[in-house]
Amino acid sequence: MTLKLPRRHGFFEHYEELVGTWTRRLRNRQQAEDLAHDTFVRVLESDSAVVQQPRAYLHQTARNIAVDGYRREDRRGAMESEAIDLSESPTGDPEHFMHAIQLADSIEQALTELPVNCRKVFVWQKIEGLTQAEIAERLGLSRNMVEKYMIRTLRHLRDRLEGLQS
Repeated sequence: MTLKLPRRHGFFEHYEELVGTWTRRLRNRQQAEDLAHDTFVRVLESDSAVVQQPRAYLHQTARNIAVDGYRREDRRGAMESEAIDLSESPTGDPEHFMHAIQLADSIEQALTELPVNCRKVFVWQKIEGLTQAEIAERLGLSRNMVEKYMIRTLRHLRDRLEGLQS
């Protein structure tokens, strides 16, 4: 006998995406799966019948749970060490943490608006540390074209992220 779960506005179809997103952010699949589990529990316990955008609702709920968890861990650490001033430590500031998550989301969204080669050039150069020559070879392009893709990507990111400066 197969257990059939209710669709609840298509929430379950976003499970793998949610786990994948948080695996990248947390760099730990088990923690991401735990977060996804907690997210679905909260969604199923809430009045999700009025949700217009299930995917966005899931991601926002997961973000809220992650921030709450971060704050709890931060408080626990503060109690253990007896005196941590969050206002002096940008890495211990929940608002800073939330801003970093929002910035990462915005960058990810802005990159999806670009052609595949722009995304590849950006990721390979800025994240994986490849040179323009190595990228050109991988894509079968000239170094000049790789540079143009990078310039286009950086301009696009600058335009999309202007309002997120804090």
